[in-house]
Amino acid sequence: MRSHYCGDLNESHVDLDIKLCGWVHRRRDHGGVIFLDVRDREGISQVVYDPDTVDSFAIAEGVRNEYVIQVKGRVRLRPEGTLNEEMPTGRIEVLGKELIVLNAAETPPMQLDEHAEVGEDVRLHYRYIDLRRPEMAAKLKFRSKVVSTIRNFLDSNGFLDIETPLLTKATPEGARDYLVPSRTHPNRFFALPQSPQLFKQILMASGMDRYYQIAKCFRDEDLRADRQPEFTQIDIETSFMEEEQIMEIMEEMIRHTFKSLLSVDLGEFPRISHADAMLRYGSDKPDLRINLELVDIAELMKTVEFKVFSGPANKKDSRVVALRVPTGASLSRKVIDDYTEFVGIYGARGLAWIKVNDLAAGTEGLQSPILKFMSEDVIQKLLINLGAQTGDIIFFGADKAKIVNEALGALRIKVAEDLDLIKGTWAPLWVVDFPMFEEDADGNLTSLHHPFTSPACESETLASDPKSALSRAYDMVLNGTELGGGSIRINQPSVQKAVFEALGIEKEEAKEKFGFLLDALSYGCPPHGGIAFGLDRLVMLMTGSSSIREVIAFPKTQSASCPLTDAPGAVSPTQLRELNIRLRELKTPS
Repeated sequence: MRSHYCGDLNESHVDLDIKLCGWVHRRRDHGGVIFLDVRDREGISQVVYDPDTVDSFAIAEGVRNEYVIQVKGRVRLRPEGTLNEEMPTGRIEVLGKELIVLNAAETPPMQLDEHAEVGEDVRLHYRYIDLRRPEMAAKLKFRSKVVSTIRNFLDSNGFLDIETPLLTKATPEGARDYLVPSRTHPNRFFALPQSPQLFKQILMASGMDRYYQIAKCFRDEDLRADRQPEFTQIDIETSFMEEEQIMEIMEEMIRHTFKSLLSVDLGEFPRISHADAMLRYGSDKPDLRINLELVDIAELMKTVEFKVFSGPANKKDSRVVALRVPTGASLSRKVIDDYTEFVGIYGARGLAWIKVNDLAAGTEGLQSPILKFMSEDVIQKLLINLGAQTGDIIFFGADKAKIVNEALGALRIKVAEDLDLIKGTWAPLWVVDFPMFEEDADGNLTSLHHPFTSPACESETLASDPKSALSRAYDMVLNGTELGGGSIRINQPSVQKAVFEALGIEKEEAKEKFGFLLDALSYGCPPHGGIAFGLDRLVMLMTGSSSIREVIAFPKTQSASCPLTDAPGAVSPTQLRELNIRLRELKTPS
């Protein structure tokens, strides 16, 4: 039906008779000449109909936006003065000879060139129209290219594309499972996989050596901009490789992808330990484009009268930090109050600050409600330690280490965005030397990654002092977003048993939940490790999108629903009976 895509036409096609198919993006009537901007997935071409082509002109008069049409015509250069250099096809146009309406369209619920004013609920409800927008089509095309580039890289490096089951057994991985009732096994349930983790380890035990999969994963968790109930992982596992080798080849893959698709050289990725990242940035996924760091000042604050500082400074599990922000002295009191409210989201009970209006004037050049609680000597040492300059503002965090890290780490990013302190375009890094475990609210140990991550210490050390144990894990971070996380896995049953014991998982529970994996480890499982990248996050960053919903064809809302299909939906009583399920009546508010 067509000879060319609309967006592919250029000056090399001048005087060529062509056929186009697509949607009417815009119709304009200029003094008896009708201009149709015709759009397909590759772009837009301008088609001109004049009254000389009587039949086609009459049809052109009747078409409206989003009509599906076929155009036959001849490519010509646009007249001087009408060139549009911002369009790839802006130097040519098509003189229309014939016009066929393939399908009419009702008035669309949104203008495709004014999407910013349209709510996300409308965009998702009419996603098939939303995806027609050139910028959305470009994002999905780009996503396809990312997948192809990564597939080709992995294929060329000996990785095998192997599918793993979507109907599997419920295994705890940090979020709620999506459960699927079994008709053939009454009162039993499948679970949709949160990741292919256990299966890819079993593939290593099977001798597959190098595996990858563009894998669908499902997690029933609280949602936000970078989370979806179903998302896509680039899942990778390999045998007989140390973490250094795995990190090297994965870094090469990401560099190759950026170079191929964006002509961006990411260079060598720096490495930072988890402890150092938390100390300096309050985050295990720091954005290194921001040249602001948290400085620990606990020693300096141990003896000050200000109990807000001295209290945490003398507690083992607490921190007192300062964040110096250049040019921050210009911030109004209202903005500072807004920042105080912002850190409160993370549990901070307040936000102390000092403005350095004139460094040379000593304490007279400082402005803050907390100055009266600190001696001049402490203040001067503080300014020297921080390298303070005239025009700076210093923010303080003092509380339990977790609260300080989260609150000041988030403030660091927000202030940098507000004051335009983000420098550079791309800042990749590896975060390494993660702790094996972290404590939950009840003081119990949980895996920082997952319970199959190999410890960096011996099993004896793991048993005697699990809190200090480090893991052989590594995360790739880009611009403050975790792109991927991985580790060397446990391949020896004795080590896996020691980890389960540290986590308080009894032998019977372990056998019930992970028995098939434990069996696989006992039959000669090789040393292995891997990593999983968030494909949606990667494409989001590469396209400059604000949310992964922008790069997923049919995403869910933040309440995990689909406005397009109205899912999740009700099912028939017959289906429920076959599944041996009886629904509980929900009480309606009176």
